[in-house]
Amino acid sequence: MSFALAGGTAVVTGASRGIGRAIALALAHVGAEVALWARDHRALRQVVNEIEAAGGRAMAFEVDVSDARRVDEAADLVRRSMAPVRVIVNNAGNVVRKPTIATTDADWRSVIGVNLDGTFHVTRAFLGDLTGNGGGRVINIASIAGREGTPLLAAYCAAKHGVVGLTRSLAEELRAAKVCVNAVCPGSVDTAMLREGMPGARPDMTPEDIARTVVFLATDAPDALTGSCIDVFG
Repeated sequence: MSFALAGGTAVVTGASRGIGRAIALALAHVGAEVALWARDHRALRQVVNEIEAAGGRAMAFEVDVSDARRVDEAADLVRRSMAPVRVIVNNAGNVVRKPTIATTDADWRSVIGVNLDGTFHVTRAFLGDLTGNGGGRVINIASIAGREGTPLLAAYCAAKHGVVGLTRSLAEELRAAKVCVNAVCPGSVDTAMLREGMPGARPDMTPEDIARTVVFLATDAPDALTGSCIDVFG
């Protein structure tokens, strides 16, 4: 049975560009109100305008997901101003590519803070909404780097492996509450983050390829599909 998004809100982090933008547009297209979270408010407003021009509804929230207090404040704003939250897409991410010996504590904290801590902060903030609304979907954007080791990406690999572990743990914890928790592990996607963080990488997918997988997990995926980490390659 399909999970209905009409009349509900999907929260998408890192929604100002790239994969997050594509996910937000795709979820709006299938009927969700979309809460767009990112640090770049001007870019978020552009995505809101795109969604509204297509007949959808969206709101922009300037949030640094590594800041737990700000996450909780923004979650309260979403509750007060939008439809009940049914879907969370933890997409916000950053990357530092350098030898481990040159990776500073600040590099490490930045990558872990956004990719792993941010996923935890946002999920925790909305779990009461999902369980209180009779169920929902948590979709974490991990990476193939969360399934294997990649040189020069120690912090990023550690963070994404953590996201995969968090996904599997939450899936078991929340199964009885009808909250499905899955991760998407893309390969190389044509985004600004890839071009800026990994010069010379050869992307073989577009953000829209990942968005289609997320829409499936948010709508047509069976309730029994939880705790999965879906590899997506071009």
